[in-house]
Amino acid sequence: MSQFVLNLLDATHEQRITGVVSFIGEDASGSFGILPNHERFMTTLVFGLARFRLITEEWQYLALPGAVVYFNNNELTLSTRHFLIDTDLERVSLLLEQQLITEEENLRATRESLHRMEQAMLKRLWALKRKTI
Repeated sequence: MSQFVLNLLDATHEQRITGVVSFIGEDASGSFGILPNHERFMTTLVFGLARFRLITEEWQYLALPGAVVYFNNNELTLSTRHFLIDTDLERVSLLLEQQLITEEENLRATRESLHRMEQAMLKRLWALKRKTI
């Protein structure tokens, strides 16, 4: 049976998985699949779950906050900030949900911080303008 290699790269480590016979992911246009000997291909995955099947017919679920996907010469490379792999769909879905909540909280905190910084800068500019008048 034909197979390909899956290279997973994130900010802290990389993982090379051999014996992959199928990959299913989702980009902005919808779900897509990659089989061995696919033409060269590049896209970006949306936040969520992807999955791949090994030659042993075991599905592995991959949770990630988006990724750049590149397939060439029977190697699929995913570059992302962080990824989680598990054979249990429920467990990886829960981990993904927790990751999404954490990222949303971090984003909210960053927005609040930027808003406070903007307000402080406007007050400072207003004070400087009043001094020059």
